[in-house]
Order: sequence, then structure tokens, then C-alpha cells
Amino acid sequence: MTPLQTKRVLLVHPLGYRAAQAGSDISRLASIMPPLGLASIAAYLEQQGIAADLLDCYAHPDSDRRFQDYLLATRPAFLALSCTTSSFNDGLRMTRMAKTLLPGIQVVFGGPHVSALKQRVLKDHPEIDFTVVGEGEETMAELVASDGQEPSRVPGLVYREGDGQVMFNGYRAQGIVLDSLPFPAYEKLQGFPHSYQLPIFNYPKAPNTSCISSRGCPYACSYCDRSVFQRTFRYNSAEYLYEHLRYLKERFGIRHINFYDDQFTFNRQRVEDFTGMMMDRPLGMTYNCAARAEHIDPELLRSMKASGCWMMSLGIESGDEALLAQHRQNPNLQLLSQKLHEIKAAGIRTKGLLMMGLPGESEQSIERSMDFVLSQPIDDFNLAKFTPFPGSPIYENAHELGSFDENWERMDCMNFLFIPHGMTEERLEELFIRFYKTHFMRPSVLLGYVSMLWKSPHSWMRFVKNLWAFMMFARSNKRHGKG
Repeated sequence: MTPLQTKRVLLVHPLGYRAAQAGSDISRLASIMPPLGLASIAAYLEQQGIAADLLDCYAHPDSDRRFQDYLLATRPAFLALSCTTSSFNDGLRMTRMAKTLLPGIQVVFGGPHVSALKQRVLKDHPEIDFTVVGEGEETMAELVASDGQEPSRVPGLVYREGDGQVMFNGYRAQGIVLDSLPFPAYEKLQGFPHSYQLPIFNYPKAPNTSCISSRGCPYACSYCDRSVFQRTFRYNSAEYLYEHLRYLKERFGIRHINFYDDQFTFNRQRVEDFTGMMMDRPLGMTYNCAARAEHIDPELLRSMKASGCWMMSLGIESGDEALLAQHRQNPNLQLLSQKLHEIKAAGIRTKGLLMMGLPGESEQSIERSMDFVLSQPIDDFNLAKFTPFPGSPIYENAHELGSFDENWERMDCMNFLFIPHGMTEERLEELFIRFYKTHFMRPSVLLGYVSMLWKSPHSWMRFVKNLWAFMMFARSNKRHGKG
């Protein structure tokens, strides 16, 4: 039998559920984001002389046959899967498939779910050989370079000793200097950029994609998992960021970028330098970003608008200040309101990010959130169903704060699995639908979407193309008492 190729890795982004369900997954119709973490690892491995390929099953749900054919034809020594909580079980399914075809293949799991659970993953799942805790580039490269024979020497790794004892080497001493990394291997993503799409009405032009220019977050909110980057916060320089965008424009024709950073504006000087470059040497590109209210001001917003900023998202989470104070720092709704108005005044589209069902949530707090959103110049918003993820501070005592059905496959912020004391799932669903309907029936919001006919014609084409699926989704919610 042909031996495994010791310096070849297949990196996989699992779908998370059966491929037959993909056509009815409303979240896939609205948005498919590239797995940038895996693409960064692939580029880094190649830089170190390790052959790496990338299979994105989320973008291409019918990938099982391609996965099997690749394994048999290429026979990689390592299979590495990056999993969220909801995709973890699908990752296990693919692992079993791989080990049936290639019994000698070594399987590595990474991502937020396994970084949070650490040793528990290997204790519960003998089919997994290693897990990477934290950033993956250096740890994967060192593991593959040693053919998996000296795991005790690789920081950031969970592994088994010869006697079966599960060990964790601890986090790496230092985070990677982000400017030292090559650009992600976008070219290894099948069909990039056209296989991927930002949320409808969240961009003016296509093709578009996402970009990550920082890692970590300096804040410590109760609902956020910090298992991968801990409390560190690092970012690319303005020069690196500009060159990254220039590369995407020249290599792939990208016209709009979504910066998938937690805190794009945290370092003000970096943003000033970047916006200056975008104005002095225009790339003909626009961009979105997310920010905290504490780190924007009118002068900075004007520069960002002039440099191509099209939309900015603010984390509101809740319009009930007392509830907000239980879960995040500086719960100042007056400041949030002021900054939303400043963003709007700068000519930048505004998006609010909220959650429903946090511990302590009540009908009254949800009504306050609705009132707050309706009083603000918010063009678009995203309302997530709160989920206590492993690694978040609130996960440890979630069962004491309400009822929690820890069904990993459904932990995707699309289901109410956590029910706060005093609430029911049925009532939360009713209020969730009412919240969305109330916002999107506002005359100012409706007019804003009409303006997308010329501001984002590609979004309208996608919307019309998938109109039947959206209507079936809405009808399904209504039949189940959710409308």
C-alpha cells in the first residue's frame, strides 16, 4: 500500500449537519464566509515547506465524495479540522470516515470549541489524536514537521502519552506577530471569491470577501469565548493591511471587504494611517467594520467614510441598561445612541448587533431593547439567540441561571437552547419574530432597502433569486407558532 505523505496536510472546515439540509439553511442563503483561520494556517504551512490543501464543506456541502477521493489519491499524513461547537460532531463523522480509508492518518482538531474544552476532547473521543489550543499556525507546523512523534515538545498541543494519559502543553508563550504571516491562502478555497458572499444588503459591490486584521479582544464580556486568543489583542499594521487589500483587489478582483475583527478601531493611530493610505493611493474598494462606542469619534468617522467605509456595526447586545451591566463593561446606552447618530451623520450605514435571551432577560427587558432600537438611526441589525458557549465566563454556571439544553449541533445562535428563569422558549420565539418584524417594517428602514436597488444591486438580485426560500422559512416559523 502506498505510504502516507508525511509532510502533507488536509485542512477541513466541516459543514456541521447533513448535506441534504444545506438547501434549506437560511443562514447559508444569507451569507457564506470563507474560513480565514484555516486559510492562514494553509499559507503558513506552505511557507514552512509543508504541502497543505483546504476543503470547505460549508461552502460546498456535497463534499463527502471529494473528501474521500482526495484522501485515497493524495494520502496525507495529517487531517486537521477547525470546528465550532455546532460543527464538532460533523467533524467527528468525517474523522471516522478518514480513519476507515486511511487507518494511519493522524487527526488534529482546532478552533474555539476544542480550545475551550482542552483535555476533555481527547478523553471523550479516542478517534482524535491531537487538539490545538490557541493559534494554529506555529503549533500545526511544529507538529507536522516532527511527524507527530514528539508532541510533548510542541506548545499549544493536547495529546496522549504512551500510557493513554491526556496531556496539555499549555499555551504558547507568545502570540504570533501578525505582520510576519503570509496572506491567507485564498487560492486554496474552491471557487473563491464567487463561492462566498457577505450578508445580503451588507455591501455595495461584488465580488467581496472578509478579512481579519487583528486577533483577540481587550474586553471581557460574559458571553464571549476567549479560549483561542485569551485576553491578548494584536493587530496588523496599517501598511500590512493596505497591502493585503491591494493583493485581494489585484489577484481576485475584490471590490468590498468586511473586516471580521472584534475591535477594528481600538488602535486609533492604525486606523488613521490606514485611512490616509486609502485616500492617498485609492484602491477603488469599500469596507465594513465593527467597533465599540468608546473607540470612535466624529473626526475618525469622517476619515473612515472618505477612505471607503460603507457600514459600521456596533455591539448593542441589549437596550436594557440594567441587564447590560450584568454582562459587559461600560453599559452606557446614552453613549451608544450618541455614537450611532455620529456614524449616521458621517454618511456611514449603521448596523446594530443584539442578543435575546441573556441570563436575566425578561419580557420587560426585551421591550426596552425594542424601544431602544426603534429610537435609533439603525439601518440594519442582527439579533442573535443567546447561547452559552464553552469557554465563555457564563458557560460555567449557565445551568444555574436558566434551563440549558446543551445540544452541540444546535448551538449556532439560531435556536433558543438557553431559557432564562421566568421565560419560555415559545414566548422568546414570539418576541424574537416581533422584534424583527417591528424593525423591518419601519418606513425609514424600508426606504433604506429600496435605496439598495442602486446602492447594492447585487444584494437585490440575490434576494429575488432566493425569495421563495425566504418565504418558506417565514411560513415555517408561523406554522410553528413563531409568527
